Amino acid sequence: MKNSDFKSIFDSFNHFNIMIIGDVMVDTYMWGKVNRISPEAPVPIIMSTKQESRMGGAANVALNVQALGANPILCSVIGNDSKSKVFHSLLKKRKLTSEGILEDESRVTTVKTRIISDNQHLLRVDEEIDTELSSETEKVFINKILTILADKKIDAIIFEDYDKGCITPEVIKSIVEFANKNDIPTLVDPKKRNFMEYKNVTLFKPNFKELIEGSKLEIKEGDFNGIFSASQKLRSELSAKYFLITLSELGVFISYNGSYKTIPAEIRDIADVSGAGDTLIGTASLCLAAGMEPDLIAGISNLAGGLVCEKVGVVPIDKEQLLQETIEKYL
Repeated sequence: MKNSDFKSIFDSFNHFNIMIIGDVMVDTYMWGKVNRISPEAPVPIIMSTKQESRMGGAANVALNVQALGANPILCSVIGNDSKSKVFHSLLKKRKLTSEGILEDESRVTTVKTRIISDNQHLLRVDEEIDTELSSETEKVFINKILTILADKKIDAIIFEDYDKGCITPEVIKSIVEFANKNDIPTLVDPKKRNFMEYKNVTLFKPNFKELIEGSKLEIKEGDFNGIFSASQKLRSELSAKYFLITLSELGVFISYNGSYKTIPAEIRDIADVSGAGDTLIGTASLCLAAGMEPDLIAGISNLAGGLVCEKVGVVPIDKEQLLQETIEKYL
């Protein structure tokens, strides 16, 4: 492949609409200084100096898709509360559509508040409801997604599951069925609750721990034949076309057509691994929509996941930097 080929592929990302279905959240950060211990209990008192809210969960996948030039359409269920207003303002700030966001009076908007002093993470407070959607809300949510799919040309669908209840077996079944009838590729970043519900998807992306739990096989890290056996077992049960398994410092593993390939992690100065999985699946969705070969999908996605680990905090991918690294690696 020539230099200009990669450039034209990356340019083609700008024409794609990518739907992201999953659990969104508000990541709130509170920074401050600890100068004394509370007289009420042996805990530090933090004097707050700065607070910031960011989009998290499936919304971070949307930010990565947007950073790569595509148009993300986020579909999720949030509460009808003060934090939902924060979430909508963050969407607006990032120029992202809210057409796929459903508000439900019976739920709360998931918020994760991290309290940090002198770069040390002291505490995290979670506000959430993680039960499944009610059958009535589920029906409204599915219809909202199907309406968008009928109205717009969607080039790929990502299920970004954080086990917070937004994705249900019926949501999966209805959307995958529509996608397969209309030749729309589907990608999954699974969690435990719905792991075995994602049948007939295009690309299934568990991490190593999720693979072991899902396949119920004992595999040691680095045992690629064992990982291949587990992926084959899951393929027979889920009928996914590609299995892309993230292996942390060992890179990624992709299996398809009865064989597999491993792609080692790039040597980097790791600052923070947060959000690497979101970047990886966002990149994979665009590579898949562009019709790339599976080895290249895995390789470029692996590069993207590694690049964001060099930055502190959850940061979307830099498209130009990824293009340059892709050209250097594959030419």
